Amino acid sequence: MKLYLTYLFFLFIFFLSVACQQENKEVAHPNIVWIVSEDNSPLLGCYGDTFATTPVLDKFASQGIVYENAFASAPVCAPTRSTLITGVYPPSMGTQHMRSENPIPDFIQFFPHYLREAGYYCTNNSKKDYNTVDQSNAWDESSNQATYKNRKPGQPFFAIFNLTVSHESSLHTPLDTLKHDPEKVPIPAYHPRTPEMKHDWAQYYDKIETMDQQVGKILSELKEAGLADSTIVFYYSDHGGVLGRSKRFLFESGLHVPLLIRFPEKYKDLAPGKPGTRTDRLVSFLDFAPTILSLCGIDIPDYMQGEAFLGNQQKPEPEYVYNFRGRMDEVYDMSRSVRNKQFRYTRNYMPHRIYGQYLEYLWRAPSMPSWERAYKAGTLNKAQSAFWEPKPAEELYEIATDSDNVHNLADNPEYEPVLEEMRKANTAWLKKTHDSGFLPEGEMIRQAAGSTIYEFARADQYPIEAIIETANMATLGHAENLDKLIEKLDDPNGIIRYWAATGCVILGKKAKEAQPVLEKHLNDPVPDVAIATAEALYELGETKKAIPTLEKALRHSNEKVRLHALNIFRLMDQNAAQSLKSITAMTEGRDHESNDYDMRAALYLIEQLSHKP
Repeated sequence: MKLYLTYLFFLFIFFLSVACQQENKEVAHPNIVWIVSEDNSPLLGCYGDTFATTPVLDKFASQGIVYENAFASAPVCAPTRSTLITGVYPPSMGTQHMRSENPIPDFIQFFPHYLREAGYYCTNNSKKDYNTVDQSNAWDESSNQATYKNRKPGQPFFAIFNLTVSHESSLHTPLDTLKHDPEKVPIPAYHPRTPEMKHDWAQYYDKIETMDQQVGKILSELKEAGLADSTIVFYYSDHGGVLGRSKRFLFESGLHVPLLIRFPEKYKDLAPGKPGTRTDRLVSFLDFAPTILSLCGIDIPDYMQGEAFLGNQQKPEPEYVYNFRGRMDEVYDMSRSVRNKQFRYTRNYMPHRIYGQYLEYLWRAPSMPSWERAYKAGTLNKAQSAFWEPKPAEELYEIATDSDNVHNLADNPEYEPVLEEMRKANTAWLKKTHDSGFLPEGEMIRQAAGSTIYEFARADQYPIEAIIETANMATLGHAENLDKLIEKLDDPNGIIRYWAATGCVILGKKAKEAQPVLEKHLNDPVPDVAIATAEALYELGETKKAIPTLEKALRHSNEKVRLHALNIFRLMDQNAAQSLKSITAMTEGRDHESNDYDMRAALYLIEQLSHKP
C-alpha cells in the first residue's frame, strides 16, 4: 500500500510538472494584436480629455494598463515605423528622413521574421511605410485583407491593424456638419482661435470618435472568435498630431502617444499591474520590437537598441527617451530631443530655419493658412507667433506646468543644471548610436551606394565626435567661434566643411571675414558643401556669386542635392526670380503629378515666383 501511494505521489508530481511546462509554453507564446491609429495625441477620455468621445478605448483602458509616458521616436509616420519594425534608432541606419529608401544591413531583420521562425502567424493590415527597402520574409500576409483567421489551428499569431481615419488627410476637406462644437473645442496655447482652426480641431475630434468605434469592431471580432482570453492587445498611435506644430514637430504634441495594453487573465503575470492601473514608466517606440520578442519568449538580437519593458527579458526603466526630426517631405530641418519624466530638451541644428517652413501637404488643412494669415496680420500673441520665427538652438520645457511647450527655460539660469544634464544626455546618445543625421542627405545617398549608412556611420570617414563638436559650435551662432569655423572650412572631411559653412550661414553678416574662404568652396567636390557655402555668401549679400552654384546643383543627378538647392532658393524671395528659368528647366519632361520631393518644391517655387512683380 505504501509503495502504491508513493507511486501515485510521483505520478501526480510528473503530471503537475507536465502541466506547468505546458502552461509556461503557452505563456511564452501569447497571441498579440496591435491596433494602431494614425496621427493622434492622447486625446482620449482615459487620458483626461473631457471633450473627447472615446467610450471604447476608455473601457479598454479600465481593463488594461494605461502608459502615461509613451513616445514616438519621431513625429511623423515613416521614420517611426522604421523604428517599430527594426528596434533600431533610424538615425543609426540612415532611415530618419521622410520616405527614405536607404538600405539597411542584412543582419537587421524586421522583427516579425523572428516571430515567424518561432511558429507565429504574422499579419499586417495593411500599412508598411518602413522608410527602407522592404523585407518580404516579415509577414505571412500583408494587405488590407490580412487576418489572423487564416492561420493553422492552434497556431499563435501576431496581427497589426492600422486605422487611418484620424490621419491628417481627414482634415483636408472641411465637413459641413460636425458632432463636436467648434465654439467649445479646446485649443492649445500656441494656436489662435481662427474660424478654420476651431473647425479643424472639432473635425479632428469627430475623427477620433470614429476611430474609437473602429477599435471596438476589432475587439468585438476578437471576442467573437473566442480569442480575447488568449490575446494581449496593444492600442497606440503612430505619433502625435495632427494640426500644425504637432505632427512633424518635436513637441509633446508631436511625440506623446496613447499606449494602452490589455492582458487577459491567462497572461496576468506578464502585466506590470492590475487591470485599470496606470504606469509612468518611460516607453519609446524603440522598445516595442524587443518587448514583443520578450513577451513571446524569443531572444532579443544584440543589434536592437531598444529595451524590453515587458516579458522575461524586461530591463529596468530608462532615465530618458530620445526623439529626432529630419527632412519632412520637401523641407530640410534637423533636431534631436531628450525626454525624462519632468523635462523635454531639444537641440535644433538648423535654428535659422523657422518651424513654419511651407510644406505643401501640411498646408492642405485650412487651419494652417489661416494661422499664417493671422501672423502676417500681426494679431497673434508671443506663443502663437513663435512658430513663424527662427528657432532657438536649445529648448527646455517643464512638462507638468507647460504641456503645450510654450515657455522655453533654456536661458533661465535656475534651470542651467537641468539644461546641462540633458545636453550631455543628448550628446552621449548621438555618439552611442552613431547618429548619421549630420550627413547632408545628398552625401548620405552617395555614401550608401554599394554599402549602408549604418556601416558608413561607424567608419573612419565619419568621425562622429569631431562632427558633433563642429555642428554644436556652428549652430550656437556665437561670433567668437568664427575663426574656428574658418579653419574648419578647409578640413579634409566634407561633413565638417558642411557644418562649418552652415555655421557661417547662421552667423549671417557676422561671418564677413569668412568670405574669401567661402568663395574657394563654391565648387567644393561635395555638392552639399558647395550649396551651404552659396547660402552663406547669399547671407553676406553676394547673390551674384551664390546663384551659379545653386543653379548648377539643380542639374545634379542626385535628387536630394537638387532638393537642398531648392530649399535655399525658397529662402531668397524675389532674388530667386532670376533663377526661374533654371528651376523651370529641371521640371521639364518630368511628371508634374509625381510625389518626388524636388518636383514638389520646384513647382511651389515656380508658382510663387511667377506671381511676384
